[in-house]
Amino acid sequence: MKKVLLVAALTWVTVGVAASAGWYAPHPPAVRAPQTLAIEAPSEPAVIPVSQPLAQAPTVARTVSAEVAEYRQMLDKYCVTCHNERLNLPAGAPLYLDQANLEDLMADAAVWEKVIRKLGVGSMPPQGLPTPGEVKLAEFRSWLAASVDRAYTAQPDPGRYVLHRLNRTEYANAIRDLLGLEVDVTQLLPSDGGDFGFDNIASALPTSPLLLERYLTAALRISALAVGDTNASPGENVYPISLDVTQKQHVDGLPIGTRGGVLVRHNFPADGEYVFRGRLNRTILNGYSGLEGHETPHDFVVLVDGQQVYSAPVGGPKDHEANVPEPNKAEWIEEINDRLSVRVAVTAGPHEVGFTWVEKPAKEQTVYKPPLRDTQEVHMAGGVPRLKTVVIEGPYNVTGVSDTPSRGRIIACRPASAREEPACAERIFSTLARRAFRRPVGAADVEAPLTFYREARAQGGNFDEGIRAGLARLLASPAFIFRAERSPDNVRAGAAHRISDLELASRLSFFLWSSIPDDELLNLAAQGRLRRPGVLEAQVRRMVADERFEALVSNFVGQWLQLRNLEDRVRPDLLMFPDFDDNVRKAFRRETELFFASVVREDQSALGLLNADYTFLNERLARHYGIPGVYGTRFRRVELTDPNRRGLLGQASILSLTSIANRTSPVIRGKYVMSVLLNTPPLPPPPVVPPLEASADKEKPTTVRQMLERHRANAVCASCHRNIDPIGFALENFDPVGRWRETVGEGLDVDSLGVLVDGRKVDGPIQLREALLSRPEIFVGAITQNMLIYALGRGLEPADMAVVRSIVRNAARNDYRFMSIVTGIVESAPFQMRTKLTQPDTVVAQANRRVE
Repeated sequence: MKKVLLVAALTWVTVGVAASAGWYAPHPPAVRAPQTLAIEAPSEPAVIPVSQPLAQAPTVARTVSAEVAEYRQMLDKYCVTCHNERLNLPAGAPLYLDQANLEDLMADAAVWEKVIRKLGVGSMPPQGLPTPGEVKLAEFRSWLAASVDRAYTAQPDPGRYVLHRLNRTEYANAIRDLLGLEVDVTQLLPSDGGDFGFDNIASALPTSPLLLERYLTAALRISALAVGDTNASPGENVYPISLDVTQKQHVDGLPIGTRGGVLVRHNFPADGEYVFRGRLNRTILNGYSGLEGHETPHDFVVLVDGQQVYSAPVGGPKDHEANVPEPNKAEWIEEINDRLSVRVAVTAGPHEVGFTWVEKPAKEQTVYKPPLRDTQEVHMAGGVPRLKTVVIEGPYNVTGVSDTPSRGRIIACRPASAREEPACAERIFSTLARRAFRRPVGAADVEAPLTFYREARAQGGNFDEGIRAGLARLLASPAFIFRAERSPDNVRAGAAHRISDLELASRLSFFLWSSIPDDELLNLAAQGRLRRPGVLEAQVRRMVADERFEALVSNFVGQWLQLRNLEDRVRPDLLMFPDFDDNVRKAFRRETELFFASVVREDQSALGLLNADYTFLNERLARHYGIPGVYGTRFRRVELTDPNRRGLLGQASILSLTSIANRTSPVIRGKYVMSVLLNTPPLPPPPVVPPLEASADKEKPTTVRQMLERHRANAVCASCHRNIDPIGFALENFDPVGRWRETVGEGLDVDSLGVLVDGRKVDGPIQLREALLSRPEIFVGAITQNMLIYALGRGLEPADMAVVRSIVRNAARNDYRFMSIVTGIVESAPFQMRTKLTQPDTVVAQANRRVE
């Protein structure tokens, strides 16, 4: 069947060729012609306001040309001295203001957007240089932003929306919501590219014949898991456990009274027997190899859906005596492995399998303060036995396929006879296709899966095998894998127009859920009711309250705040931080995710991300912070009594991510705040930069701050570091893993005093937070800009910044409440409109007709 699928999918190559021919270029022409907004349907208005003008500059009785002349004179006097084509400053990202056109702002829109951004954070002119004053600069910025916004309102451009392949996360979520099946797509599909900080950018998601074959393979495997397969061959699934995971504590989801191990959520393809195996960590001690923790007896336990199905003793005097003389003896190791294996009958479908140990009520304490981590060295033999991997193997002796959640989603009818099977199959595929393709479907849409169903039946397969073949074909369809939008025929190429309600529903669900629309949203769109007054906002609030909104929390926050990098980048020095392990690293990320989700779902002010007086902790993270009274592995809301801990700047996820293994890095922390929270990234460093340690005093202990101050003695270095370092210095009381400290490792006091780019003095995280909150529109603008990129699946053009400012301005009237930002994005022109392309619409339509 795979060969047939490959032949049927050859037309996908057309999509890949079109992509390479320029479909994915997200940038519209530099010079935009005035555009006509065409009406898509009589019931819908032709034009959606792109934005409201920015707050007007102070009313002055003078002409526009007089304003232009005055501001040109100001630029020539205070700015052009550095920002001119002759000096080519700043190095690496020159900004030429001597040639920038103030009379036609659209001619140099990108330049003026940079100016608006720089003036917004008070970074220009630099400290110590002549300035026209804060009032005049604020007036110029307001005039500039308002003028740009008016120009874009007169020539609205919602941007190009190109063919969008589902990324791995979206594909997995779509399978979950379509079939009720959780799949690990990392084993099926390669990792996705990224751009503009996110992995759902259409231009960074190209296709290739090899990738298409991976999607076909995934469709075959997923259909077998979803429907079940009595002919499934035995296979082995290995689930590794990181060596730096502490396994002496309770694991969420496992019964109370157990410790360590892992809980695996596994899909079983058929009713039958499966082998469950655990493998212990091997260790090195005094030159001998052996198995960890064999000195004392421990009870190994296997559970299925919370019920114990196996138990075996491991360790104790006999195992110790057998291990010490010949720790590498194959017979002894094999005997332990056999003891950790069991064959169990399990029904088809998803089950939770636990591999763990019985917790001992009393523990021997041989040191004054036991470490929070299992061991000080991952290969040390002390402590308790720890699992290295667990394995699920099977099925053997298959007896059938029981009803499963996915079969309940798929099998919409049960034919009583062979004559009823074709009609039942058509009903099944019609129901699935409507959800999979995100639109109403007709006979032509289900003909392809029905053809595969008939061929499987003709080859001797039963009804289930026919459904499985048709489902594989449906999951391999371009209409499922790609998000394509079509423009009405009566709209000319290059014109902007409203997208249909069905396309809007798809955009909305992939924005908030990273998945396909549910029935309620799809029905509203199909009935043309989604844009009725109050309906769209009500759907947004419903979807934010839904558990599927966790996808936005995980994906958007994980990429905007770079939390996805925690596992790879946060690797503290084990000798300096002996208690650090993977458990606390995962807790770092979960704290920030829960915190962000609470701000959004409770419709708090977005500024709460900086100053909220609460967070979410479990016992392990609370002990890391030194906060008493929190017990257990469950995360719960905890009020903060220390104002230094408030908001994102007090959370270890951010603080550890912006440090290195053995010390803090004010440079990385300062750059992070500027780039992520303020959207004003500093210039990249020059090609050759000496290591910071080269600035250390060889005669006496030196703090990181003292080394940086010596480094900044170089005028070239100082030009950037004077903007970056003060932010990082304000956070120096937090060590590399986010704990509070008053002194650094050398015994010297922490010095957190600094002067920001706008001349404001800050000393510590509280004053830094106050400085950021003093310019709320900058922080909220950074959130809005990144969320709009994520929602649209493309980078922003200068025209989009007018929309960002409009959303921020409207949110300000509502105390910057988060739902004002989310609904502002959903109701914006870039989200609800698109510009008609030329070749892509035609090719997509032809490709869909051929494949469907």
